[in-house]
Amino acid sequence: MFRKFIIFFFIDLLFFASSSANIDIKARTAILQDFLSGEILYEKEPDRSIYPASMTKIMTSIIAFDLIKSGDLKLDEKFIISEKAWRLSTSGYSSMFVMINDEVSVENLLKGIIVASGNDACIALAEGIAGTEEEFAIMMTSKAKEIGMLNTNFANSSGINDPDNYSTVKDIMIMSNYLIKNHPEYYKWFKEKEFTWDRTGGDPITQGNRNPLLYKNMGADGIKTGYLALEKYSLASSLERNGRRLIAVGSGFETKKSRSKESSKLLTYGLTNFDLVEISKSKKPFTSVDIWLGKKDVVKVYTKENIYKTIKKGQKKLLKVKVIYDGPIEAPIKKDQTLAKLKIIYDQNLIGEYDLLSLTEVKKVNIFSRLMRSLNYLIWGDV
Repeated sequence: MFRKFIIFFFIDLLFFASSSANIDIKARTAILQDFLSGEILYEKEPDRSIYPASMTKIMTSIIAFDLIKSGDLKLDEKFIISEKAWRLSTSGYSSMFVMINDEVSVENLLKGIIVASGNDACIALAEGIAGTEEEFAIMMTSKAKEIGMLNTNFANSSGINDPDNYSTVKDIMIMSNYLIKNHPEYYKWFKEKEFTWDRTGGDPITQGNRNPLLYKNMGADGIKTGYLALEKYSLASSLERNGRRLIAVGSGFETKKSRSKESSKLLTYGLTNFDLVEISKSKKPFTSVDIWLGKKDVVKVYTKENIYKTIKKGQKKLLKVKVIYDGPIEAPIKKDQTLAKLKIIYDQNLIGEYDLLSLTEVKKVNIFSRLMRSLNYLIWGDV
């Protein structure tokens, strides 16, 4: 009665304009990720150590966002500006231009960091949260390890040159992914093109966002530029188009112009050379499996996680999805019980395997019904 069921699915792909060109990005190190699938589409020495410069400020923002999310920090909470923070607003660094002993809200400090790239705002926020910037840097490094940034150490909150403030483009990508996935409501601030700081006792100051991709018509909405004389130019960037998001990180661009051009080229490469495939949405019905001796003949099954795959352009026929189970499955069935396996095959290679779980429970029929069904099977060979 019980036999192995194999159900084949053929997935329609989300297409973009076709291109098959390979590229070399003019940077010392670079990486490109498809956000939804998590797959790496391009990399060039992704584990090479870099000085992240102002890309460090992504983690500074994440620490604050995490605390806001947990209820331990509020956007309207105000921090007093120390002399250490104030000195960075008057010494030629990227600044929000805070003033000593002023009280500035967390929201304004965050926007001063994200849009204006203010080093002074970083120190003010770090001191307000942790007491000292040194303690805040420990929090940053701890968070980095927690989310899988294994080759990163933060020595300060702004990315100002320090040999102990180092990372890799792969780790910056992981950090950017975490930001977008966990704090979408605040990530929107990274696409704001200007920020006006209505400072106490002085005229308002308006500064523009330094991310050059925001001013191109390509869908870019973040994330953070960086520059140090030793490292040259860097950029963590992201765009969203037609429901698809890409994250790119590059460091060691020779000029500002090169940073903009090569980052745009990298993101465009991802859009035009690969297809995004939606396989399954988390906790949504995927298919049904057959049930034996249950009050229902079938039950819908689902995957716990969203499943996306990225494949090379024009390779649709090489992608297959199989649902495999020994069935029909005898009732009773519990809700969330694992009933089958979802296998994803690309070019005859298994590229993913996931559990399929029951969306609802299925109770067993009474003994009379069980006897009738068993008799029916013995006579007709039909369940």
